[in-house]
Amino acid sequence: MDTQKEALSRIIGTLTNKNEELQNFLETLDNTRTGLQEESRKVMSELETELEKLSSALEERGAWLRSVIEEEKQRKDAELQKQLSAGTFALQSCEELLEFANQTLTITSEEEFLKAAKQIKERVTMAPAFRLTTRPAVSENMSQFTVDFSTERAGLQRLHFLPVPRAPEIDVSSCVVRDNAITVVWRPAGEAEGDGDGVSGRIECYEVEYQKTNRDSSLRPTGEPCWEKVHDIRETHVTIAGLKFDSRFVVVRVRARNKAAAGEFSEPVAMETRAYNFGFDVATAHAELKVQGDTVTWEPQGVKGHDPRLRGKENKSSSRSATPSPSKMAGGRAGRERFAGESYTVLGDQEMTGGCHYWELCPLTDWKSFSVGVAYRASLGRFDQLGKSAGSWCLHASQWLQRSLAAKHNNRAKALDWPLPQRIGIYCNYDNGDLSFVDVGRLCLLHSFKTKFSQPLVPAFTVWCGGIVITTGLQVPSFMGNFLSTSRSLSNLTQ
Repeated sequence: MDTQKEALSRIIGTLTNKNEELQNFLETLDNTRTGLQEESRKVMSELETELEKLSSALEERGAWLRSVIEEEKQRKDAELQKQLSAGTFALQSCEELLEFANQTLTITSEEEFLKAAKQIKERVTMAPAFRLTTRPAVSENMSQFTVDFSTERAGLQRLHFLPVPRAPEIDVSSCVVRDNAITVVWRPAGEAEGDGDGVSGRIECYEVEYQKTNRDSSLRPTGEPCWEKVHDIRETHVTIAGLKFDSRFVVVRVRARNKAAAGEFSEPVAMETRAYNFGFDVATAHAELKVQGDTVTWEPQGVKGHDPRLRGKENKSSSRSATPSPSKMAGGRAGRERFAGESYTVLGDQEMTGGCHYWELCPLTDWKSFSVGVAYRASLGRFDQLGKSAGSWCLHASQWLQRSLAAKHNNRAKALDWPLPQRIGIYCNYDNGDLSFVDVGRLCLLHSFKTKFSQPLVPAFTVWCGGIVITTGLQVPSFMGNFLSTSRSLSNLTQ
């Protein structure tokens, strides 16, 4: 009976999954159909616009050609009309002289005849008919304006749609993950074959999409809306900076876009982006500390906020060694994780047991005092303050009454002669026993502890009057290499 129920449960689970898969498939089909209708309307509208532009350009060119022909015709017509007027006048003058000459032949008086002949001779010398050029100033030939649009006509007959660009290929060997940025490099489709722009038309830009994931078995994450997009990339590479590496991988893909359309995406590539991620362990936060996401603020509750019984225990503990006995380790503190008294402390929720780690802290504008560092969770008592035990190391900053900056460990403090930083980087190399604090704004090493860690570490913070903001999911930045001794191994810096 139980076996049959188990088998039936598996069948039901399979059917449920198949039902969900079919529903998603139908939804995808419906969305695709809607997108097809919208895309077809868009393409049709773009075609009409291009045809109108082509018609407008042809009409504009035709109007210019017509005006040139008309101007040449008017110029030649004016020249011919001028010659025609001059010829008509010369013909009329010639006819009048011819008539006068014929009349002269009928004169019988020798004296009058000689006088008339002399006049005819003088008039012939000055006659327009003899000064007129009897060749047309221009020809009727307009062949220089004959047009041949056979090539253009053939080009128009070969009009076709721009091909959709083929998918580029991501050059994995040239991609870089560094300083919480990824640089993606790709090759255009067809570059190796040398067909260039002829395959896809001139590429106008590229689009890159990326998505965080913890899966390494499949490079195709599900759910298109999860992709982050970078548009209008003019080169064949792009750097995406300011990322929080809170997953094991960032999957990237790229596609080309020409004037008409965007092509298919390239095969996705997973770039490993491991970094140190943690949050605040709210269960450890002092009652007067308010934890909201990556921010801790000090909100005092007055004297009533302190349990008198805890105060008594705190006074007693101050006279003893800061390091608790083995019987008062983590097991003995079960159910009493929250810091109390004047230890306004909260711990991180992820332990460090090896490797390199980095995170940053920024104080809020109204801060007065804070400490940041690491501690052995098991050896830090409820009333212990950071830096006052052998199991905690910290950087303490204060601008209450006077400004001070100091490195603290095992109840010893070293004053640091440096302005109070506005952004602090904390670097911990557990294996090498390195703990360094950096003024990120001025790129200066504030202090380094060199020790040998023997227990799991957790980030630790103390806040009094004001607040802090932490940034996690960070790789060890490349500038840390400038602060570390060259004799130390840097092989794990970039994780």
